[in-house]
Amino acid sequence: MSAPTHTRPHGATPGRVDIRLPWWALALPTLAFITLLLLILNPADAHAAGGDPAITGLFERIQRTVLHQ
Repeated sequence: MSAPTHTRPHGATPGRVDIRLPWWALALPTLAFITLLLLILNPADAHAAGGDPAITGLFERIQRTVLHQ
């Protein structure tokens, strides 16, 4: 009795991993990173409940350091 043979998918080569990501797999983390970076650089726009003034001062100091170099 013979065993059924399986054919390789189109484009697959032995010893090589073929990884394809959808467009959103890179776009969504990039968008989240940029959004968080903008919130850090401009903490006045981030309206967090009960924000600590020390943290806001730290972010403002970082922003001044980054933008003035």
